[in-house]
Amino acid sequence: MNNHEIDYKLYGDDMQFVEVELDPNETVIAEAGSLMMMDDQIRMETIFGDGSSETGGLMGKLIGAGKRVITGESLFMTTFTNEGLGKKHVSFASPYPGKIIPMDLSELGGKLICQKDSFLAAAKGVSIGIEFQKKIRTGFFGGEGFIMQKLEGDGMSFIHAGGTMHKRQLQPGETLRVDTGCLVAMTADVDYNVEYVGKVKTALFGGEGLFFATLRGPGTVWVQSLPFSRLASRVFAAMPQKGGENKGEGSIAGGLFDILGGDR
Repeated sequence: MNNHEIDYKLYGDDMQFVEVELDPNETVIAEAGSLMMMDDQIRMETIFGDGSSETGGLMGKLIGAGKRVITGESLFMTTFTNEGLGKKHVSFASPYPGKIIPMDLSELGGKLICQKDSFLAAAKGVSIGIEFQKKIRTGFFGGEGFIMQKLEGDGMSFIHAGGTMHKRQLQPGETLRVDTGCLVAMTADVDYNVEYVGKVKTALFGGEGLFFATLRGPGTVWVQSLPFSRLASRVFAAMPQKGGENKGEGSIAGGLFDILGGDR
């Protein structure tokens, strides 16, 4: 592989940013909008796809960019290259409260599967693609866990987890059930499936959704305590509605009005 070797330093606790140190001519790639600050003599360039391959022409770049659209990301990514003579620094911030997790792909078998919105930045040469779950049931009901990103290469990558991140090492045959939104990343050897919760009452009134992810070892799994979708739904529920009133989060009457389509 031709991944650039980059050094880094993490700052902060719950609202972290990562500072990447670039030697002359070294490059880091990042999601559009994740830049926090950078030194002088760092050239910023917008590219199609991830720039991991210099071959394939325009069609290859369009295919790579198109794969990103399927995951809900932008067609473009941004590269940051040190064009100076000494070491330079560029920093990337997390999009919401949580942790930035450094992932050395050379220690993870060269491949990591992660949530489609968790990727933050990586050394140039890391390939960022899509990972479809092969089972039909997973495809129809997997929700956030169906279309995932895959990071391939032997370089350093950085992903973001909401809230607190928990790393779990699964032994062969060991099973872990996780809310699909709470799954951040897993190594390629983990067997992944989506299963129905099993009881109609639990499905309708439990508030946890109809399906959860079943992860079977061996392999490593990273789980987040606060998915962005959960954070956004709570913020939306607390927002003032028509007439300056909120929806009455936790109110039984409010829930019935929502179901029946009535006005408060």
